[in-house]
Amino acid sequence: MTDQNEPKTTTLAETNNYMLWKAEEPDGETTYHVELGNVTLHFFEEEWQELIELIRSLQ
Repeated sequence: MTDQNEPKTTTLAETNNYMLWKAEEPDGETTYHVELGNVTLHFFEEEWQELIELIRSLQ
């Protein structure tokens, strides 16, 4: 039996030391998580999109 209060998580990218994943929350919100060693950054959808734009501007 699955707990309907648990988010559905998906790994987006992973290396030996870092991981990006998203969680689809039961309330419909999607959050993104960046694990960098001992630090985890959490982003809501709008913040994630802004971060992606920032990274793309580096090219």
